[in-house]
Amino acid sequence: MTGRNGRTVRDLRRANRTAVLQRLYFDGPLSRFELGPATGLSSGSVSNVVADLVADGLVEEAGSVDSDGGRPRTLLRVVPGSGHMIGVDVGETRVRVELFDLTLTELARAERPLTHHRYEVGGIVGHVRDGVDEVLATAGVAPAQLLGIGVGVPGIVEHTPERGAVVHGQTIGWDAVPLEQLLREGSRSSGAVPYFIDNGAKTLGQAEMWFGGGRGARTAAVVLFGSGVGACLVTPEAEHGRAVEWGHLTVRVGGRRCRCGALGCLEAYAGAEALLERWREEGGRPPEDIDEESALTAMLAAAHPPDGRAADPVALSVLEETAEYVGAGLSDLVNLFQPERILIGGWAGLQLGARFLPAVRRHTTAYALRHPAGKVTVELGRLGPDAVTVGAAILPLADFFARGGRRPEPLPAGPTPAWRTALEERAPH
Repeated sequence: MTGRNGRTVRDLRRANRTAVLQRLYFDGPLSRFELGPATGLSSGSVSNVVADLVADGLVEEAGSVDSDGGRPRTLLRVVPGSGHMIGVDVGETRVRVELFDLTLTELARAERPLTHHRYEVGGIVGHVRDGVDEVLATAGVAPAQLLGIGVGVPGIVEHTPERGAVVHGQTIGWDAVPLEQLLREGSRSSGAVPYFIDNGAKTLGQAEMWFGGGRGARTAAVVLFGSGVGACLVTPEAEHGRAVEWGHLTVRVGGRRCRCGALGCLEAYAGAEALLERWREEGGRPPEDIDEESALTAMLAAAHPPDGRAADPVALSVLEETAEYVGAGLSDLVNLFQPERILIGGWAGLQLGARFLPAVRRHTTAYALRHPAGKVTVELGRLGPDAVTVGAAILPLADFFARGGRRPEPLPAGPTPAWRTALEERAPH
């Protein structure tokens, strides 16, 4: 049966289940009495939905609280072990794979360092597959228990009906790489598990908006600093975030050559790889034969010696100049999108952290228009260096919520029939 607004009874039930699940997930434990005002549902609807969710093993009782003059009220919560997700961060220095239960408690982790030829497609695919197998085996979780595998990657992700997620990573030499297809082919444990692949800055933004410094904001920009630079914009029109190639904003006409091939990109001045190159080019001495994260730590220590020694003037100058470039880049986000908050994350952004932030705020205000600049706050992300992985795991979790707590149907072994694809494309979303 279809209502006037085109919604069926099935749609309504799914929406009600989603509303109850999300409130219990973010604000629980809650009683049935509290769920009514929190979801806008009648007491009868709440009781019916809760009964369904308990029967499905998604919700359980979690003690009770006294009520005003009546019987104690039973509290309800989401069952942590009722679902599992894997989050994958294809980063610049390593591939990190983490297994989580439904409440995003980490159960197992695997890491594979990236060295020479670090973005060779076959190597990345192998690292992801092996990492998935390892975390499942470590935690004793069967692939059938997974809601999905979320993967955060550098570059632009295009979702196609024929090959799934295709990655256009110009800075890493990936040209229309059918990553989802490659991950499925020959997978020992996860070929039939849904994959959710998106830009790493977007998964970072998803994590910060759900659990970090973005909670409660309607508009925000979450920026990622690693070897490269990226950003995720969250607005009422794009509440799940939209990845933007902010690192390839031109900040200096005819400037340094960026990894993308263009001149003067922000990434060519503010990415960790560019920071270390500039230190070397201007006469500094970055440590040799160590990973990029350790080299950036050494640069910060040289610019701000912890033991009272004289600062390395080259390292200090490069970092101060970088703060101005970053502030100028953030001012463009402020002027264009007028966010309430800007959050700086990524391993390099967090390393630069406390030393970097006051100067970045000052330059952002100086380059931005006064009115939007007066309404924005610039802070560090709160979820640490694992935020991209957590955000990647949120991708299948968000899909699970949108389905009302129903698991996605197992993927067919062969290609999707043309008639099914046509119907899915015509279905209302």
